[in-house]
Amino acid sequence: MKRRSLVIALALVFALVVTGCTLTTQRRVTGGAANVLTNAIFYAVPKHVPAGAPGSVYRIQRLQGAPNGAIAWRVLYHSRDLDDRDILVSGVVVAPTSAPPSGGRTIVAWGHPTTGAAQSCGPSSNIAPFDLIEGLTALLEAGYVVAATDYPGMGVAGPDSYLIGVSEGHSVLDSARAARHIRAAHASSNLLLWGHSQGGQAALFAGQLASTYSPELHLHGIAVAAPATDLGALLKDDIGTVSGVTIASYAFQSFSTVYAPTVPGTQLDTILTPAGAQATPGMAELCLVSGHAVLHTIAGKLVGGYLAADPATTMPWASLLQQNTPGATPLDVPLLVAQGDSDTLVHPSATDAFIAHECSIGTKVTALHIPNTGHGTVALKALPMVLSFFAHLGTHATASPAC
Repeated sequence: MKRRSLVIALALVFALVVTGCTLTTQRRVTGGAANVLTNAIFYAVPKHVPAGAPGSVYRIQRLQGAPNGAIAWRVLYHSRDLDDRDILVSGVVVAPTSAPPSGGRTIVAWGHPTTGAAQSCGPSSNIAPFDLIEGLTALLEAGYVVAATDYPGMGVAGPDSYLIGVSEGHSVLDSARAARHIRAAHASSNLLLWGHSQGGQAALFAGQLASTYSPELHLHGIAVAAPATDLGALLKDDIGTVSGVTIASYAFQSFSTVYAPTVPGTQLDTILTPAGAQATPGMAELCLVSGHAVLHTIAGKLVGGYLAADPATTMPWASLLQQNTPGATPLDVPLLVAQGDSDTLVHPSATDAFIAHECSIGTKVTALHIPNTGHGTVALKALPMVLSFFAHLGTHATASPAC
């Protein structure tokens, strides 16, 4: 691990010399290389870790290469898994270096889209962790502290959590709590949630859980872009593509591992073909970007032959997918939902159905449909509206609400 990190760092420094990057780019890339060199030490924890309150910080490290005008840390903090057991989760906290307002800065807790499901796929351990927080520069310029969880089991070792709503939601809320433990961040108890794709599901679950799980945090609003909502529909819509099989492999491996001790019938061969069940554990160890070529090759052979049954109608899978679909309870703060009309991963029809459901149970929803926009760019295109929505919460000055 150390040797691989050193090779990466030296290669990046050499690339900077050859290409003649700007001073800002040099600072960020060399800073990222320096961060990677400490990964093995930072994420290593003893077998027995003393219990801690949710959000309390176990380990903290100043990150090099933070955006201009900002200071950043990566943290290991305590959270709770699906069964309310104490776990450690990793993440990043970024704050402006300007003078904070009276009372401290509002926290924006960010839920990242799919980067993988394995420990090595945690964004905080990446060479460019700041680039994976969509809208970070604009959020910092607006004066927010940004807390970005990796989710359980990513970055630091822990239980699988891919599309496990409660585990993800806890980790999002506890990242905000962790930010409040960093004195130099000047974080207040005011909280906003922002997430994309998988992170949209995580933010929505965090919103459902906030009032009971973290009552000391004052949640004011939630914004999501192309959120993973109806998980049964998501798997059905996408299973005929390489991307769909890849996402399904992360989800089925996660669900099988998490629920197997308590829910009979969650072995992979109860829902997947023999070829699918054999390939899934290995696929789940590959990160979405670094493992792209291998994932593409494996998943391509499984398209049309991955599922043995429909998980949306086959028990216990149907029940588990429903448990991890957001919307069981209304949100008591305003919600902005952005959706790209050209999205072929999270289909617009699925997001429209979620919006209609939220309206029917009493959530105040503002819908933003962005034309000619796919899954990968919807969060960045929605950002101006997200910032306006956050800035004008309670004034109804953002757009005509969906309900």
